[in-house]
Amino acid sequence: MEGLGILWAIIIGIAAGAIAGWIMKGHGFGIVINLIVGLVGSLLGGWIYGLLGITTGGILGVLLMSVIGAVVLLWIISLFRRKSP
Repeated sequence: MEGLGILWAIIIGIAAGAIAGWIMKGHGFGIVINLIVGLVGSLLGGWIYGLLGITTGGILGVLLMSVIGAVVLLWIISLFRRKSP
């Protein structure tokens, strides 16, 4: 069963990264970057939810938390990116 948890984390990470990419720039980043953004976003989202005292339940709740975290991550990254003149 533990392998199934890892599989779900990968699937949710890819989906969250893709959704966050669509929200922030109109399209995803590719499967590997979507996975990384989604997994880091999930950690960030869990931290944010913990600060706010919000709990999640089920796959959709975890996906929403991951997407919110991934969007915040991409927004933070965009603050540090240099804009071309």
